[in-house]
Amino acid sequence: MYKVLVLDNLAQEGVEILKSSGIFEVDVRSTMPPEELKEVIKDYDAVVIRSATKLKKDVLEHADRLKVIGRAGIGLDNVDIDYATKKGIVVMNTPQENALAAAEHTIAMMMAAARNIPQATMSMKEGKWEKKKFLGVQLYGKTLGVIGLGNIGTIVADRAKGLKMNVIAYDPYISREKASKMGVELVSLEELFKRADVITVHTPLTKETQGLVDEKAFSFMKDGVIVVNCARGGIVDEDALLSALESGKVRAAALDVFSKEPPGLTPLIQHPNVVCTPHLGASTKEAQKAVAVAIANQIIEYFKKGVAKNAVNMPRIPAEVYETLLPYVKLGEKIGSFLAQISDFQIEEVVVEYQGDIINYETTPVTTAVLKGIMGAYVAGVNYVNASIVARERGIKVSETKSTEEGDFYSLITVKVRGGGEENSISGTLFGKKEQRLVRINDMIIEVVPQGDMIFFLNYDRPGVIGRIGTALAEEGINIGSMFFGREKPGGIAISIVQIDSKPSKELLEKLSNLPNIIKAKYVSL
Repeated sequence: MYKVLVLDNLAQEGVEILKSSGIFEVDVRSTMPPEELKEVIKDYDAVVIRSATKLKKDVLEHADRLKVIGRAGIGLDNVDIDYATKKGIVVMNTPQENALAAAEHTIAMMMAAARNIPQATMSMKEGKWEKKKFLGVQLYGKTLGVIGLGNIGTIVADRAKGLKMNVIAYDPYISREKASKMGVELVSLEELFKRADVITVHTPLTKETQGLVDEKAFSFMKDGVIVVNCARGGIVDEDALLSALESGKVRAAALDVFSKEPPGLTPLIQHPNVVCTPHLGASTKEAQKAVAVAIANQIIEYFKKGVAKNAVNMPRIPAEVYETLLPYVKLGEKIGSFLAQISDFQIEEVVVEYQGDIINYETTPVTTAVLKGIMGAYVAGVNYVNASIVARERGIKVSETKSTEEGDFYSLITVKVRGGGEENSISGTLFGKKEQRLVRINDMIIEVVPQGDMIFFLNYDRPGVIGRIGTALAEEGINIGSMFFGREKPGGIAISIVQIDSKPSKELLEKLSNLPNIIKAKYVSL
């Protein structure tokens, strides 16, 4: 049984899914002080959190058993993703499930700021009727500038179009064609600042987006602009925003997030033209249930099938090509592992070559799988999360090449490893959609099913070699399942691969290596 620690008041529906999976022992705590969390986290395979719990390096360095951090929601600024990646911990979130709630809150905040709804409400609760004081602006025909067209930004843009607003957007990771299909004009960030009547932010908080909307940005904006931030505190420079409010450059601001949470009673919070809420973007019953159910199912899928949906620190296989690409990922790992086990030299360089139909897909997950196979033969704890980091830390150069040339196979993956002036290579493909085959080893044609226990022989192509191998294995009580052969030319260097039913001893491998015409014998386990 795996152990899961659930924190931050995860919706009960998610907890019940974890408990009913049959593979988890589930401990539920609403909150846990950092010092206590450091003490107990070493006992868990997975941790589920929302936004309250901080999983920084000082906590994660105690988590030697931890395999998965599941964030019920989208924001991950409370997790040290870089350190988790180095430790091989999968970090996954649920970016779609609360997008609608966050987008609706953004629209609500924008309208509240435009029409002074919170201020007018408080005035009436004080017994006043200040109709002239709260003159608003209409949104019809105004230009909304959306910074970031991800899940939430896309929904906000769609809803704004329903309000008959003109929508422009800045997002360096989306094509003009895609934006055009959404009815959104893609512009530069500076142009967005200059043209928008309302500006809303929908990006993650990163080194690049920290202080993105700063004093310089405000200088570009129209007088009387409305600024909305329901994404992450720190993207909008709060000191610069306060100055812009005080000068009248910004008519109103609507804030759901802050650089420090809770922010306390700051001058920005107290400004009469600021509408603010305590990070309520995803706070709907429907959204909290949805993210809890989603993260529970994702964690179950990871432990049962090894599928890391919405992992932010490992290559993602898009859902629409998952069934196509996954067999190549598994093949790549086996090729890498095979090469590492037969290579007697220290690997300094890895080259992954793709040919055929596979070049039409994102191949990064396959290359990562190759590195996992290679590094896993030398280093404990290597997985899809940290394989690239482990290779880089050991100074291994990794490169990809892609060829459009038609070959003998629909798709072909060739991996070359080099070091100390030596090189080994293996080519692999799929027969049908899933049947894995190694079809070339060091330029020798061969057909190998890469599975189970095998002995790899480099030998001279002479009569009697296979017979002696069979006899030696029989004397040790090891049964042969199948055999595969390849050679340069008759009488030249050859490869023989014997699939066996049990692991050979070191003594047997030494005996096999000393047989006549055997150059080397290596045990391979896949």
